[in-house]
Amino acid sequence: MTVYKGLARDFKDDVARNVIDEKIANCFLRQFGYYPGSSERNSWTYSLRFMDTIIRIGSIPDDCGVLIEFNIPNTNKRIDFLITGKDENGGSNFVVVELKQWQEARATPYKDVVITFVGHGERTVAHPSYQAYSYNTFLVDMNTSIQQNRIGGHACAYLHNYQPKRNEPLLEQHYMETVLKAPIFFKHDVRKLQDYIASKVGRGNGTEVLKHIENGEVRPSKELIDCVVGLLKGNDEFILLDDQKVAFEAIMSICESSRDKTVVMVKGGPGTGKSVIALNVFGKLLQGKKNVRFVAPNAAFRNVMLETLVKNDPRQRVRVKNLFMGSASLWECRDNEFNVLVVDEAHRLKNEMAYGYKGDNQIEDIISSSRIVIFFVDDRQRIRPEDIGSSDEIARIAKKYNADLHEFSLDAQFRCAGAKDFIAWVEKALQIDSSARTTAWDRESFDFRIYSTPNKLFKAVKEKNDEGFKARLVAGYAWDWTSLSENNDRAQILDVSMPEYDFAMPWNQRTKSELWAILPNGLEQIGCVHTIQGLEFDYIGVIIGNDLRYNRATGKVEAVWNEYKDKAGKKGLKNDPVTFNALVKNIYRILLSRGMRGCYVFCRDKNLRDYLQGLYDSKLEYADYFVEENNSALWAAEGGHGKPEDKNSYSI
Repeated sequence: MTVYKGLARDFKDDVARNVIDEKIANCFLRQFGYYPGSSERNSWTYSLRFMDTIIRIGSIPDDCGVLIEFNIPNTNKRIDFLITGKDENGGSNFVVVELKQWQEARATPYKDVVITFVGHGERTVAHPSYQAYSYNTFLVDMNTSIQQNRIGGHACAYLHNYQPKRNEPLLEQHYMETVLKAPIFFKHDVRKLQDYIASKVGRGNGTEVLKHIENGEVRPSKELIDCVVGLLKGNDEFILLDDQKVAFEAIMSICESSRDKTVVMVKGGPGTGKSVIALNVFGKLLQGKKNVRFVAPNAAFRNVMLETLVKNDPRQRVRVKNLFMGSASLWECRDNEFNVLVVDEAHRLKNEMAYGYKGDNQIEDIISSSRIVIFFVDDRQRIRPEDIGSSDEIARIAKKYNADLHEFSLDAQFRCAGAKDFIAWVEKALQIDSSARTTAWDRESFDFRIYSTPNKLFKAVKEKNDEGFKARLVAGYAWDWTSLSENNDRAQILDVSMPEYDFAMPWNQRTKSELWAILPNGLEQIGCVHTIQGLEFDYIGVIIGNDLRYNRATGKVEAVWNEYKDKAGKKGLKNDPVTFNALVKNIYRILLSRGMRGCYVFCRDKNLRDYLQGLYDSKLEYADYFVEENNSALWAAEGGHGKPEDKNSYSI
């Protein structure tokens, strides 16, 4: 989808007559159904005058093709400026130009990530060269006409207001691999940019190339397919075991035989192998030349899956990343735009309450936009009011679209040392599932410990990390989290503080927070459910804050409203204690189930600590443990149990 299309002569004329912003805005209204804001229109007017100078003075032929605000197929990304034509050898080419009005930027230690002023404050964003390179890579890898007609793709970034410093941050060594693939041009590099564009399209005749880019079918190239299949085969983290293999073959059989709209729903708890199956299904469908994407609502989970996939060949990161997407952009897709969508962590799909989401229901977006959808879901991993990805809701919308629905349940446990009974123990201990019948798990295979101080907990987790195991410390959202605008981009503020234990650590850093789980300094920061959901470690240390307490009077594990600091996580739930309790307990169920070899715990509430230790040590029935009879009445007017003065505690 293109907002503006024409030849170079048309573009120059529209800029000269000062109507370029009007033309783009009117096309924008027709294409997207709404009129762009004044700031975006001003941005077009300003930046495109610089491109006009490049083309006009650089003697770029009038019959080069121009696309402005070109929507990259199957994404919500738009290319600022794209020009097409032939080079001196007659080869067809296009050049992607990423335009920036930046005046300064700061480097970060991370590859292809910088800090600059955007909107109303500093933000961590992709390096301009990376943006341009990734857009170009997507077009080359995913547009069949570009592949079949041997059209060359090129990319660059143009920062027309930026005066580079002597030791320019955007040119630091760890960015140069990408800069060499997509050169960056600054304020006084007008002639260099003109020469670069002319070398690719200087012979003009760009109309046919323009048509190929606009009308090419979206399907992965053979090179991209071979790349992903090779990465999966070479990675022992994605080997299918036992029930996983059975589910994989059944899902593939359905996909191969399906002729109508089809929904497959795979249900399973933590550690049953949902993600391993999902990635293998994704790879196999890609191998069958399907237009397929791997969808995950949680950016941290999505990016760690990507990094795990490319760990044996990091050079493939950019091209493989184009096959991974979030769930918020699918609301604007056409019906059946994809052949297949593989949706992992589907329980985190959102409704209209979600920040930044412009649709109404992400499950409906997904089912409408793909002929086949495969959902992987755990009903007990919903953690916010806007999370609507339940198996019931998926089934309801599948029925609405007259889709064939196939359901599978995974039972075998491949996390917690295969100790399925540990997961059941957690669910019963937190009073999530009172009907669960548990037996003792093999405590030699799976190491569970409760510590009396957070200091001892951290020491134990660090020892495991120092021994070569993957180990992290996480906590519930029982402490405020200092914002990025308050100089907390790299976890400078020790938010998770317990003065009574002389303990203080920062939350995971906001810069590159989605990769906290695999960053070398991750152990020095405390992760949260958003940076850990869907992932696993050898050992996990969990701090249970004062947002979850044990009420000795009633024998109930209760979430505490004022101690739970996630404002979005409790929005609209002040008078709904049942849902509030369930969501907070789901968070701790997720945190406690991230370890493959062991889970270490500290509870800030001593009653909860004693309660869990007692359950672990004894064979008493859960409902009988620590209940003080004839002590305290129900405060029915508040909809919960507990002492009359403790009206922030809700219990299921």
